[in-house]
Amino acid sequence: MKRKDVDEFEKLSGQVQSIYEELSVLSKKSPNDAVNKFKLNFINKLLNTSNEFLSKKYRAFEDFSEFDTDNIPQNSDVVLILSQYL
Repeated sequence: MKRKDVDEFEKLSGQVQSIYEELSVLSKKSPNDAVNKFKLNFINKLLNTSNEFLSKKYRAFEDFSEFDTDNIPQNSDVVLILSQYL
């Protein structure tokens, strides 16, 4: 493993952890509330980058890549997925 890979992993894991913690708090208060599109765009970008880094072999879910922006997920849905990435 190269230093570049370690740096990318540390960055991604920190970002996933941060978003997970933020949405965990929201999910405890209002688990069924929808995530707004602004946050969802950032979450999807992070998931796509994570999927590329992890490759197909290590992805959390084989058939999941990102959330559908036309069918906005609930806070609890996002927390569930992010917990698997962690």
